[in-house]
Amino acid sequence: MTATATVLLSYTAWTLLMLASLGALRTIKVVNRERAPNAFQASGEDVEGFAKRLTRVHANCYENLPIAGVILLYAIATDQTMLTDGLAYIFLGARLGQSVVHLISTSNMFVRLRFALFLVQIIILVIWLLKLFHHI
Repeated sequence: MTATATVLLSYTAWTLLMLASLGALRTIKVVNRERAPNAFQASGEDVEGFAKRLTRVHANCYENLPIAGVILLYAIATDQTMLTDGLAYIFLGARLGQSVVHLISTSNMFVRLRFALFLVQIIILVIWLLKLFHHI
């Protein structure tokens, strides 16, 4: 399996893990009678602390997965993974790092670090697009 395919599946698995974690957290709150099952807002604005950060991490993952997914799938489908493989693991590391940093804290330092990791992802996506467009 290419690095591109591994990263695509890993990013998808990470997004699913964040969804399962959010589901588990909400299930615990319902079982403990802290919340009604229909009382959760999708935005996470109704919860505090870790629960709010987890909601946003999950949203960040599914908001960006389609962009990365299309680029990576295109590279796979057109047999051009040699253009994406070189930065694939750096992209995944930045994605996972952004999520973990967000789960830990929203202090100024952590927000700056999170933005830097996000920026790495955006730069890599632009590089990949430019490379793929160049080879059309």
